[in-house]
Amino acid sequence: MANQFIKRIDTYIIKRYLGTFFLAIALIVSISIIFDVSEKIDDFISKNAPLKAILLDYYPNFIVYFANLFSALFNFIAVIYFTSKMAANSEIIAMMASGISYKRLMRPYMVASAIIALMSWILGNFIIPPANQQRVNFTNIYVISDYVNSDKNIHRQLEPGVFIYMKSYNNKADVGYKFTIEKFEGRQLKSKLISDYIKWDREKKKWVIHEYYIRDTSGPIEKITRGSQIDTTLRMSPAEFGQQNSRQETMDYWQLNQYIKDLKLRGVDNVSSFEKENYQRTAGPISTFILTIIGVSLASRKTRGGIGLHLGLGLLLGFSYIMFMQVSTIFAFKAGFNIILAVWLPNIIYALIALVLYKRAAK
Repeated sequence: MANQFIKRIDTYIIKRYLGTFFLAIALIVSISIIFDVSEKIDDFISKNAPLKAILLDYYPNFIVYFANLFSALFNFIAVIYFTSKMAANSEIIAMMASGISYKRLMRPYMVASAIIALMSWILGNFIIPPANQQRVNFTNIYVISDYVNSDKNIHRQLEPGVFIYMKSYNNKADVGYKFTIEKFEGRQLKSKLISDYIKWDREKKKWVIHEYYIRDTSGPIEKITRGSQIDTTLRMSPAEFGQQNSRQETMDYWQLNQYIKDLKLRGVDNVSSFEKENYQRTAGPISTFILTIIGVSLASRKTRGGIGLHLGLGLLLGFSYIMFMQVSTIFAFKAGFNIILAVWLPNIIYALIALVLYKRAAK
């Protein structure tokens, strides 16, 4: 009978937990859609965004993306809310009086947290990225202003021993100016190509090098070759010099990891934004457990302030967590702080806070 009673309590808490969580997501996402429509309606009208694309391409993917992005926060609010109601109704006191320890009481919370965390990790790594392609494409066409590449003195390593340089790149015309390819064996330069400009042929899907000369030192005698035009296949694409915003959001787990390895091999500068996305896809779901422990520890005691006090404290901690996460990653980009530590630092600090609050609540 005792085991059956405990199982009923577990089922009751898990149902309340998940039910409140999905209700919180539905309410907050609905409000977010209203704000998003009011913010972007002028862009939709001025750029003649098709109604079908808005309803079928943008907002369905926006809902899933937004809900998963802040699932840990929604989870935290849900835990605070329904646990406070249970405490106010003396349900938690009754459970503890029946012989259930505080540690045992946490078990159904951890089970529900595991379900949400696993769901969030799978969605964030495998399901949402391919679906995000439609949302990102829509945003780039109908919301974000035309992008102009302003990078200067672009350096890349295309593969081991092969380096390219461009003084500038025009992403509208797909043209790179003052283009150079250098090929090394060890530290010794074997050949160097210098050209006025390189252009992407959209029909042939190849790069065309214009007004070039090649200095070849691989043999005993230096050889120089000149030409007006030559087609070539290089391990780079025009997309790499176009708009990079949100590109990492369209890659699944395997694609993102492989792309990061490829960028590091080629010496690209903006690897940190892709690494941040990669680490956050794991740190976010893990934070579900941490915020749940904080939420239960705060809300499981019956207080005079009741649900209002608990929700106030919970929202303060929840938004401080998000702010801390944003500040730490910005600090990593601007000050060269380790990106792994920057992404995981909020989890580390709030895990310590969770441990302190849990020990106090369990007494």
